[in-house]
Amino acid sequence: MTRATGRPVTALAALLLLLAAAPAPASAEESTPRHLEGTLPSGATYVIDTPARWNGTVLLFSHGYRPEGTPNPAVNAPDEPTRKLLLKEGYALVGSSYAKNGWAVEQAVPDQLAALDTFTGKVGAARRTLAWGQSLGGLVTTTIAERHPRRIDGSLSLCGLVHGGVANWNSTLDATFALRTLLAPGSGIRLTGFRDTADATASGNRLGAAMEAAQRTAPGRARIALAAALHAIPGWNDPATPRPAPDDHASRQANQYTALRGLVARPGFVWRAEAERRAGGTMSWNTGVDYTAMLARSAAYRQVKSLYKAAGLSLGADLRALAGEPRVGADPGAVRYMVDHAAPSGLLRKPQLDVHTTGDALVPAEVESAYRRAVNRAGRAPLLRQAYTDNAGHCTFSPAEQLGALHTVEHRVATGSWGDTSPAALNSRARDADPATPARYTPYRPGPYPRPFS
Repeated sequence: MTRATGRPVTALAALLLLLAAAPAPASAEESTPRHLEGTLPSGATYVIDTPARWNGTVLLFSHGYRPEGTPNPAVNAPDEPTRKLLLKEGYALVGSSYAKNGWAVEQAVPDQLAALDTFTGKVGAARRTLAWGQSLGGLVTTTIAERHPRRIDGSLSLCGLVHGGVANWNSTLDATFALRTLLAPGSGIRLTGFRDTADATASGNRLGAAMEAAQRTAPGRARIALAAALHAIPGWNDPATPRPAPDDHASRQANQYTALRGLVARPGFVWRAEAERRAGGTMSWNTGVDYTAMLARSAAYRQVKSLYKAAGLSLGADLRALAGEPRVGADPGAVRYMVDHAAPSGLLRKPQLDVHTTGDALVPAEVESAYRRAVNRAGRAPLLRQAYTDNAGHCTFSPAEQLGALHTVEHRVATGSWGDTSPAALNSRARDADPATPARYTPYRPGPYPRPFS
């Protein structure tokens, strides 16, 4: 008997040793919650949180833009209330800091994938992996979804730069070019190709001073509204301010001015300088751009016409001035850098949901039109859904709205069908997830993005 059972017992013991050494599989059994932090080979840090009862799904969160010189901690959720709700529901969370701050899509994608590998090694293989992110992190998420589809099962982009780096920086140039031409003609204010951060800061300050002076006059306000229209800046973009009526052109212009001042103060100059250093040159151009046609397509066209008329100013004359102003050319190598690292193609292979606020000035909701166009051209329309919350500001989503969106993506992954993704259905999911915070999904169709890139 001993000789007959000895080999099976030895094999069983070896199998038990192998199982003990392997990472624990996804399980809904009770265990101790874990909080893990560490450093990736790139120097980026990671953070992992697991709940007491893991539901088998891991959420890979990509954070937004962080300027150079600012703190760069690893995060795995957009905010603390949302993080707590997700852990309570049984999700495991992972995210990295990225090895560099700034326009860091090049570093973010491999760092996020390395953080996911670390999760698998330390916690175990997930049954389901969903990638999600906010702002620049929405672009990182979309890049992972398009270029590394085998690593995830679905994705969620919140207020994401899904139009990509080329379109983003072109659109920023359109606004600053119009402001310089109309408010500071002949000033020589540098818009691209900055020598260093100090040069970018000085250029932005000069254009900002011209804007402040112009805002005190009716012609100046009309011209600022024109520049805002070229960037698709909405007339309500700060949730702390009252929502103006659609025909309250003066109040809407005041809101656009504030948003444009913020654009000029940082993204349009200082952040651009960092991106240009990274890309190795100027990645933006406006050669061949027809600003008259662009304005005619804008949702703010009637507002601009009204303000010009009230100011006794010729809109046609200003458009001709824009047409006649010497244009800015791009460095092909810098454009190629943006195409290689930060330009979505629309070639989704897994389902993705995009969510945007209707009143986003930094990344206007019109970017969703650009991505929808790219996805349609790539023949992947069934994989994309887009939804909008009725609120102003950039990434001003409630925990309820974020969980409702995640549950929608998970439903699509689990069932193979989107089912009902109407605002009513999204609001129902949001309220079920967190009755304490707003659910504001609304029917909305953004206008065309002013200058898409493909």
